[in-house]
Amino acid sequence: MKSQICDILNIEFPLVAFSHCRDVVAAVSKAGGMGVLGAVGLTPEKLEIELNWIDENVGGKPYGVDVLVPNSYVGKGENLTTDDLRAMIPQEHREFRADILDRHDIDSSDLRGDTESQKAEQGSNQVLGAGLDGAKEVLEVAFSHPIGLVANALGVPPKWMLDMGKENNVPVAALVGAKQHAVKQAEAGVDIIVVSGTEGGGHCGSVSTMVLVPEVRRALNPYGNVPILAAGGICTGEQMAGIMAMGADGVWCASVFLPTIEAETSDNIKEKLVAASSSHTVRSKSRTGKHSRQLTSPWVEAWEDKNAPEPLPMPLQTMVSEPALKKVADQAAIGHEGAKQLETYWVGQGIGLVNETISAGQTVQKFKEEFIESYERINNFFNE
Repeated sequence: MKSQICDILNIEFPLVAFSHCRDVVAAVSKAGGMGVLGAVGLTPEKLEIELNWIDENVGGKPYGVDVLVPNSYVGKGENLTTDDLRAMIPQEHREFRADILDRHDIDSSDLRGDTESQKAEQGSNQVLGAGLDGAKEVLEVAFSHPIGLVANALGVPPKWMLDMGKENNVPVAALVGAKQHAVKQAEAGVDIIVVSGTEGGGHCGSVSTMVLVPEVRRALNPYGNVPILAAGGICTGEQMAGIMAMGADGVWCASVFLPTIEAETSDNIKEKLVAASSSHTVRSKSRTGKHSRQLTSPWVEAWEDKNAPEPLPMPLQTMVSEPALKKVADQAAIGHEGAKQLETYWVGQGIGLVNETISAGQTVQKFKEEFIESYERINNFFNE
C-alpha cells in the first residue's frame, strides 16, 4: 500500500500489532504487517530469549519492541527501593484486595500480612520495573537485534531513547491520548505518533479515536507530514479504512489479537473476549493507578464501588493489584469458578466486534479483505 508507514517500517500493509506474545508478533509480521513485542516486565535476559525466538521464526520480516517509561510515577528520580515503595501502601488496600478474593472462595491469607505479602509485592513491582529504571538496559538488548521499531507508552520518550533510535537507524514511536501531547511528541522529534483514543485497551485517555485522530492530524500540520498510527478500539478493516480517511497513515491494534489462537491469554479470558460486547469493558485506575481499559469483572467492580479505597498512584497500585490478580489467574487456570469470574484482562471496546478465535495471520488477512471492501464501497459513491 502507498502509506508512509509502509515505507518507514518496510512492511506491505500498514497494520502494527502490539502483543505480549512472541508468536503473535512473528505471525503478524509474516502476514505483511508489523508485530511489536510488549517488553514491560521483561528482564534483559528474558527479552534476549524472546527476541532470539522471534529472529528465528519471523522469516526475516521486520518487527518492533515496546517499552514503558512513564513521565510520572511515585519515586521517580528518588532512587527508592521496592521496600520503600511497599512502606507507602496502606494496610487498608491489602485488606481490601484480600476481601475480594475471600468473597470468591480464594485463599488470600498471603495477601494480608506485611511479611507474607512482601515477596509478591516485590515481584509485582517488576511488572513496571523494567520500564521504570531498567529501560535503557532493555533497549540495549533490543537494539542488538534487527528490530524495525521501538515504541514508548505514557509520555515523551527520554532524549537518550530518541538518540539510541537515531544511532541504530530505528524509528521511535510514542503513544498519545491528547492533542497537546501529540504536539509535544512532534517537537521532541518522535518519528511516529500512535494516536490512541479512549476506546483502546490498557492505558488510555478520555477522547474518542474518531475525534482524536483528525484533531491530532490538524494540530500536526505545522510540523510537516508526521506519520500517525491510529489506535483505540480498531478491530476491523472497515474501521481501519475509515480512520485512515480521517488522517491516519495506518493503525496500531492490540485487542483484536487477544482472542487469537497464538495469544498469551488464558482459555477463560479468550471465552470472555469472544462473548464480550463493547459495554463489557471499563476504564479504571484500579490496576495500575492510571486509567486503563479492561474487561469488567467483580474485581474491577469492587474497586469502582463508592466504599472502595482510592486507587494508589503508579506503581503502588500495581503492587497492590498484581499479586492478587496473579493468584486469580492461577486459580482460574485450574478451573476455580470464583477465580474464573474475577479474572480480567486489558482490552478495548472494539472487542465487541470480535466473535471468533482464529490465528493472528488470519486476523491480518481479514483486515486486508475488509479494508478492500470498504475502499470499494466508498468508490461506489462516486460511480455514475
